[in-house]
Amino acid sequence: MKFMRIIFFGTPEFAVPALEILIKNGFEISAVITAPDKPAGRGLKLHISPVKECALKNNLLVLQPEKLKDIQFYEFLKNLKPDLGIVVAFRMLPDSLFSLPKAGTFNLHASLLPDYRGAAPINWAIINGEQMTGMTTFFLKHEIDTGDIIFQEKMQIDDSEDAGSLHDKLKIEGAKLILKTVEEIRKGTIKTYPQLMSEGIKKAPKIFRDVCELNWELPVKKVYDKIRGLSPYPGAWSKLNGKILKIFESSYVSDSSSTTHTGEIITDQKTFIKIKCADGFLTLKEIQMEGKARMNTQEFLRGNKI
Repeated sequence: MKFMRIIFFGTPEFAVPALEILIKNGFEISAVITAPDKPAGRGLKLHISPVKECALKNNLLVLQPEKLKDIQFYEFLKNLKPDLGIVVAFRMLPDSLFSLPKAGTFNLHASLLPDYRGAAPINWAIINGEQMTGMTTFFLKHEIDTGDIIFQEKMQIDDSEDAGSLHDKLKIEGAKLILKTVEEIRKGTIKTYPQLMSEGIKKAPKIFRDVCELNWELPVKKVYDKIRGLSPYPGAWSKLNGKILKIFESSYVSDSSSTTHTGEIITDQKTFIKIKCADGFLTLKEIQMEGKARMNTQEFLRGNKI
């Protein structure tokens, strides 16, 4: 397939490098489909998605359907005669859309499938203390994140990595994998293989507020991993003086011999805050009290007594 007309589906910042690398390498983007503009900020002004911003800068056609099953939207895409569909950080597509392009539609997922299928693979890999993750491209089928795998690339997770820094690494490496996948499809040399299933497949469901609450009865390494897996968003939290305290950065020391009660706070009221976990102490570094700005521990203690 010498030339390809591509339709690109994506919304957040994670999808931008993938769109940019396709543009840079001369691929024809027939349309970019992204989420509708939404009101944001104090003035509730309409906010456009990062993908839309990138598309407009490059004079690409942008489509923002409220309903993906809208028949007029489907007919419009059909008339574009797309050869390939690409999905990066977008909502679930109906079968009629992902089966429309001649060569099919593939997705970029931020995990080594079949592990960490779901909405939050980056967060859950860190929360679970994984040392390795990666990216997968795969062709879409009806069941979400289950299609045949095209390529996978592994990436190590550093012990100090948080969800934000891993996200930024994966979006760059993911763009390279997108390009590799498209080039192989264009050559007609693509090979796929089915996802191997087992009982121990790890999942990555959407993260809700109650999941973010910290349990000081757990081993200190598990608490530490949960904090970095939820940083910078949505943020792990606990309660202090009846208010929500979010914790974004921490360090830990194992200590099984201490007789301090779990959940007990140790502080000099000036430079440090430590909290006892099941087998060690967690030191708070970057925190945010409900209604206040994010700050380091020293700044926090200048205005708050524990």
